[in-house]
Amino acid sequence: MSQRIAFVAAQTEDAQAAHAALVAHYGDAPLAEAEVIVALGGDGFMLRTLHRHMARGVPVYGMKLGTVGFLMNQYGFEGLPERLALAQPTLLRPLEMDAATEAGGNAVALAFNEVSLLRQTKQAAHVRVSLNGIVKIEELVCDGVLVSTTAGSTAYNLSAHGPILPLGSQLLALTPISPFRPRRWRGAILPAVTEVRFEILDPYKRPVSATADSHEVRDIVEVSIRESRERTMTLLFDPEHNLEERILNEQFEL
Repeated sequence: MSQRIAFVAAQTEDAQAAHAALVAHYGDAPLAEAEVIVALGGDGFMLRTLHRHMARGVPVYGMKLGTVGFLMNQYGFEGLPERLALAQPTLLRPLEMDAATEAGGNAVALAFNEVSLLRQTKQAAHVRVSLNGIVKIEELVCDGVLVSTTAGSTAYNLSAHGPILPLGSQLLALTPISPFRPRRWRGAILPAVTEVRFEILDPYKRPVSATADSHEVRDIVEVSIRESRERTMTLLFDPEHNLEERILNEQFEL
């Protein structure tokens, strides 16, 4: 039997046109009754879909109809039920960010790609870095610093010259953004069970923001980051174009 499919699409012309055609041909199950969600768009829309529907526990199959589609399969109109039946699951565990602000507030958010800290003004950020409660860098002077998942290691992390992490490796990437001191430090690869804490050393003169995927918190004083043990999402990929293979191939792009 075919799975009950719910279609969601980005607000672009191509994605909306594909959405209308697919719904007319395959139908569109209510999200509350769907067994699989098909997301039409790019990686940004896929991340929004993962966040929006995490509580449902329904696997998501993406088709690329956007600028970047690392988390997506190729778009195709024909044979969708057969593609879904053969698709391979990839389990994603998001990062949990707990950020304290200068005003005394607290914000909690999830990130499937990365949690990044960035300076808010022309002044470089001064950040103390601790792992599992032990200070590893007393003062990191930089434009920012990020913690990336394996799935997100080819996104902002790679652009910041961080390492590509094999999917399923149970690792995190800790990567500085334009570090000034220590000048030679280029980051670290951490076990996924590591709790990372960043303390902002001069939050009034050198304010810093923290962003979990697209959720930004400004004027932070401290951030703790850990991989979630309870929350997961499942992505579906065509066997010939799975995420693990794509992450491996990224290491050989010239």
